[in-house]
Amino acid sequence: MNIKTITLALALTCSQMGSADVLLIDRVESKSGLNLPGKSQTMDQVRSQFGDPISESSPVGEPPITQWEYADFIVYFEYSHVITSVVKKSKPTEQGPKSPTN
Repeated sequence: MNIKTITLALALTCSQMGSADVLLIDRVESKSGLNLPGKSQTMDQVRSQFGDPISESSPVGEPPITQWEYADFIVYFEYSHVITSVVKKSKPTEQGPKSPTN
């Protein structure tokens, strides 16, 4: 790929984004101070630090994966330990990562 092709691809990508759209990465960077549960924390530690979640899913699969939803983020557990925390979208117009096939 040469520089002209890359520049054209970037220009087309930027032109497809509406000015009202909020990119997910922009919001995550603006919330970089957001306190999230850390990997390997237990369910008891998360509940103690962040309170009761808005909702809790039943464990699914093997190993069992459980999700807890909070106002600004979702926490995923394997057994009873955090495997990741994900910041939620703040607006329906927010754009997340695109599929490599798009």
